[in-house]
Amino acid sequence: MSRPARYRHLGLFLAFAVSIAWSAKIHATERAVDLSGEWSFRLDPEDRGRVERWYDTALPDRIQLPGMLQAQAYGDPPGPESQWLAGIGLKRANDSLFAPYWTRENFRSPFFLTPPRHYVGPAWYQREVTIPEDWQGDHIVLFLERVHWQSTLWIDDREVGSQNSLATPHVYDLSEYLTPGKHRLTISVDNRYLIPVGKSAHSISDETQGNWNGIVGRMELRRRPPVWIDDVQVYPDVAQHAVEVEITLGNRTGVSGHGQLLLAARAHAAQADSAPAEQFRALEISVRWDADGLRQRVRYSLDGRAKFWDEFHPVLYDLTVELKTQDRGEGTYHDVETVTFGLRQLEVRGTQFVLNGRPIFLRGTLECCIFPREGHPPTDVESWKRILSVARSYGLNHLRFHSWCPPEAAFVAADEMGFYYQVECSCWASFGNGEPQDAFVYAEAARIRRTYGNHPSFLLMVASNEPGGPSVAKRDAFLTKWVETQKAADPRRCYSAGSGWPQLPANQYHVTPAPRLQAWGPLQLNKPGQTWLDYREFIAKAGIPVVSHEIGQWCAYPNVVSEPEKYTGFFRGSNVEVFRDILQRKGLYDQAADFIRASGRFQVILYKQEIEAALRTPGMAGFQLLDLHDFPGQGTAPVGVLDAFWESKGYCSPGEYRRFCNSTVPLARLKKFVWTNQETLEFQLDLAHYGPEDLRDAVLKWELCQENPEPRVIAAGQTAPRDYPTGQLTEGSVQSVDLRNVPAPAVLRLKVCLENSDVANDWKIWVYPAEVSTEVPDQIALATDPHTAWTFAQEGRTVLFIPERKWIGGDTLGTFQPIFWNRITFPTQKVHMVGILCNPEHPALKDFPTDFHADWQWQELLDACTPMVLDGLARDLRPIVQAIDDWCEARKLGLLWEARVGNGRLLVCSMDVLHDLSTRVVARQLRSSLIRYMLSENFRPAVTVTEEQWQTLWRKPRLLETLGAKATADSFQPGYEPSLAIDGDPQTMWHTAWDPVAAPLPHEIIVDLGQPVLMAGMKVLPRQDNNPNGRIAEFAVFLSDDGQAWGDAIVRGTWDGRAIERVIRFPQSIRARFLKLVALKEIRGQPFTSIAEIDIIPADQR
Repeated sequence: MSRPARYRHLGLFLAFAVSIAWSAKIHATERAVDLSGEWSFRLDPEDRGRVERWYDTALPDRIQLPGMLQAQAYGDPPGPESQWLAGIGLKRANDSLFAPYWTRENFRSPFFLTPPRHYVGPAWYQREVTIPEDWQGDHIVLFLERVHWQSTLWIDDREVGSQNSLATPHVYDLSEYLTPGKHRLTISVDNRYLIPVGKSAHSISDETQGNWNGIVGRMELRRRPPVWIDDVQVYPDVAQHAVEVEITLGNRTGVSGHGQLLLAARAHAAQADSAPAEQFRALEISVRWDADGLRQRVRYSLDGRAKFWDEFHPVLYDLTVELKTQDRGEGTYHDVETVTFGLRQLEVRGTQFVLNGRPIFLRGTLECCIFPREGHPPTDVESWKRILSVARSYGLNHLRFHSWCPPEAAFVAADEMGFYYQVECSCWASFGNGEPQDAFVYAEAARIRRTYGNHPSFLLMVASNEPGGPSVAKRDAFLTKWVETQKAADPRRCYSAGSGWPQLPANQYHVTPAPRLQAWGPLQLNKPGQTWLDYREFIAKAGIPVVSHEIGQWCAYPNVVSEPEKYTGFFRGSNVEVFRDILQRKGLYDQAADFIRASGRFQVILYKQEIEAALRTPGMAGFQLLDLHDFPGQGTAPVGVLDAFWESKGYCSPGEYRRFCNSTVPLARLKKFVWTNQETLEFQLDLAHYGPEDLRDAVLKWELCQENPEPRVIAAGQTAPRDYPTGQLTEGSVQSVDLRNVPAPAVLRLKVCLENSDVANDWKIWVYPAEVSTEVPDQIALATDPHTAWTFAQEGRTVLFIPERKWIGGDTLGTFQPIFWNRITFPTQKVHMVGILCNPEHPALKDFPTDFHADWQWQELLDACTPMVLDGLARDLRPIVQAIDDWCEARKLGLLWEARVGNGRLLVCSMDVLHDLSTRVVARQLRSSLIRYMLSENFRPAVTVTEEQWQTLWRKPRLLETLGAKATADSFQPGYEPSLAIDGDPQTMWHTAWDPVAAPLPHEIIVDLGQPVLMAGMKVLPRQDNNPNGRIAEFAVFLSDDGQAWGDAIVRGTWDGRAIERVIRFPQSIRARFLKLVALKEIRGQPFTSIAEIDIIPADQR
């Protein structure tokens, strides 16, 4: 449709500006008619409206638009039978724990926020409009800013069409439908699950914004002349201080024509101050169009005054395009369109993003379409500026919109504030099988590019969160083509196939979960804490920019104290209400504020570790947190230092967060956090600098300080002046401090700052004595099993009880690493803890300096602990060191506690302070502190424990233990003998040999029960250490009376890779002495087999 153009510069911009102003004024009152207000309305739960021609009759009810029907008392009261659009968050919907809340009479969803009403289906909206005579022949469209989900439009009794975008306005051309006079406008909005974009996709899910029905934002009839400016796309050329402008003209006259396009740019109106706005020379071109219109490329040159757009200088310009047309003497048409753009250019150089020639680092968090007050994404700019202001105050410059795309206002706010966006095409889906979502993700991408493409903040785009497919090959082939299509269509941003995966050669960048501290990353949190290592090998191997996917997900305790009362808008905070109720029923609500604060401070420590690991990696492109703020769906994931309202939870200020998350961050590389006073502390000082310009002759200053009992500086120093280029990590020199003069035990703080600036960071370091006495004196009786400990206490002795793990009940794994996401979405994870709560002033910890929460010195102890469930003891017993339990179970978990038994005194420590003390510096220091406490007059336990209460603490022996069963196997690795599969300890396991070579499958384990037993089945627990090696995929079970003659298998079956206990039911009860489990296949095709525990099911439990 393009035509040759004649270019002519206009010297007098003023005359052109007047022309634009006059044209805009002419259309100011006529170009848009606001349709907001009262509409007629009717619900259509049985989907009868189309068949019964509701569009041709008046609808009986009334509703306000823009708005949601559920917010206006339409729909049903929510309940367990409601058709919830939810995925992984409902895994425990039938759990007895939540039964009191998952009822019609007392419905409070613990899995996501609860709307006031629930409705799924079509809903009909209707009103009359009157079209004036002078609109005859004009181009008229209906503009609906955000519709959820599919709209179908009728004018009078004529169907116009349907639209289903979740990301962009629904715009209908009504030029052929709206003649002068009165018309009935009817819209059916259908929020059923029409296209499988993924039930957990945040564009639609009840677990995030909610599956609302309605229309929000601007609702307008828009009038343009018969030849009009349909679209303007601006493509910056930073090197030449110019833009390529693609102008699309629409034409409904049916004939060709000609006219002029006038282009002029000036400083963005919202950024202009009282001085005259900066203006650039105007450009006029002659154009011709045919009966279908015109698509024209025009090069418009700015001059050297034009400034680039980025996070530090978000300079914007308004480009006004005026069309003056003369339609062969039949009349003159004027149309004006103004678009805002930023002069910016994004490139990929090696493994980094480069914006306007400067490498950038994305410090991002997710925006998961969570708006508790509104119930839908806000469509006003100020709401988005508030969110972005909060994010920036915590040092961020980037938002990722997880499986959704925000409305126009979000982009406007980011443009003006200098924020970088990654948007996604409304999907968390599977692709490549020819299903409707395949076509949808292409169409949605095109709509998003056209609608929001001019926004400089729109930096990145992916198809879907964590995409799946019928097979890896089909998925990857489909997404490769999708990426290539986007790159060819619009080069203004970078594209990737998906957030999380796959890493395709077509990708311009990867968003991958590998470089993060979860168990599958190279810097695993289950290894000793340090700040020395980084992800450089992974980044170099990738070869293109890598943004780490959803880092963090470290939980704190939900804010059950003050958050429930904040839900005064659309949603009810039913989840935190439920968790508060559970805590109150368990008698622990008085500790709620302490749980929140202690787990929260631990959460901050882990996020600092996570973010610094990314910043100290040379060439890394950025990270996307999950999250800076809480996620109230999918079972509730309190993973942020902010709540779901983007408001502080009170345990981390923006200033503290910016110390380790900012454009410029000092970094200290430490090989460990725990030292002795016979060592030399070594650390390397680096600087991650992604500021607006290089730092010249900069100096890093450091101090090693002791803060308690008296503040003092142990050592200090500074680096030689040097330049720090922006856009990179600059690695520095190694500093050292002799620790022999430090009075151990001590907590030191290493402080580093950039001279003459507010840029600073710090790290805690623990220094313990190289030698400390851990001998238990005669005055104290040491016990490791419950019977002996109780006997000693009954005798009136002072008892240090360090129970072996195999005795402790509750099946609760103790770890330094807190719960991942939550135990509703991931109920099989054995981690129950979100840190600890302790009393630093308790005399038991006098020689073990600590804060009230977990920190890196606790890692050695918590990774070797077994929390004890103290619910059966007196309510007023409070542990000295308390593990903070999962908020669903809310048990009182003790790691260190004391009690009186008759005249005896007990100090119980279920952290391992018994083994390998020569190498476990922290454990021996705690043990020494406990012994000193027990010898002091301060050891006076206040709470008494009865024998009945005592028995509630211990694990009941498994049947195999009672029988004295023995186990043999065809293969085992030393240290992983078959006996460990029947020892009652889920943390030990049998594992077949891997060194020097692994024997091939099948593998078998035989259990000799010692006597014939009538069995109904058996239980098998896979290994519990988060390592899938050896988990069984296919098995067979055999029984025998003599261990020689086995006969045919009585059961065969398959398992997936989950680490949950498996129950095998026999066809009928069978009496036998020998049981054999044969592993035929392993879940990943490896030659190993591993089992944590085996037990039998006696016939009387069938």
